[in-house]
Amino acid sequence: MLVARKLRLDERLRGVDTQVRSGQVTAICGPNGAGKSTLIRLFAGVLSPSNGEVLLDGERTADIHPRVRARALGYLPQEPQIAWDLSVRNLVSLGRLAHGDTNAEPVEAALEAMDLHDFAQRPVSTLSGGERARALLARVLAGEPRFILADEPFASLDLGYQSALARHLRAQAADHGRGVVVVVHDLSLAHNLADRVILLNEGALHAEGAPADALSPGNLRDVFGIEARWLGDPGAQVLAVRK
Repeated sequence: MLVARKLRLDERLRGVDTQVRSGQVTAICGPNGAGKSTLIRLFAGVLSPSNGEVLLDGERTADIHPRVRARALGYLPQEPQIAWDLSVRNLVSLGRLAHGDTNAEPVEAALEAMDLHDFAQRPVSTLSGGERARALLARVLAGEPRFILADEPFASLDLGYQSALARHLRAQAADHGRGVVVVVHDLSLAHNLADRVILLNEGALHAEGAPADALSPGNLRDVFGIEARWLGDPGAQVLAVRK
């Protein structure tokens, strides 16, 4: 379990208590400036809190050796940079750096999970946006982390790629027991993808729980200032906003 306890960072996050579990997809939602990226970066250890702490199975992540922490927490930033025009396979292999090995089995498994075998020898520069997103997530998977922490992985993807990536992330939680934490702006996507939602507002925790509870019409009114309701069947619901 990954636990945030009284997390504070300047004015960006103000005393957040929450947790994420293995085998579940957790979506972090909220308006612009709510503290979503700050929270996931604190979970990943990229930022250090001014107060509070993050615990992994009861141990402060700040006390865990960075290499050990990197094996447990696979972080995909909002705008990942690729310094060299590597082949897809070599890019994915970089996920093994924290392990200090070149074990081909998890690299091949990551390529398979992201449907990238046909692209394995292609330079990253030749990939479409959706293919590039899958390659970067495969690099995280190759590290075999216990938790996948992805900051807006659906940004700039068309609906087809969003749907495919959502299926991949669900499989990582359901089939491999990993904890998946994603920052998501699209509330319908979060509602249909996640097991739990953490709803932030102005740096504070406004609500958390099952999507129907955390993203209830009342919470959407309080946080986003909209009148809305959910339509459709479970797993395929859309948000109808009243004009």
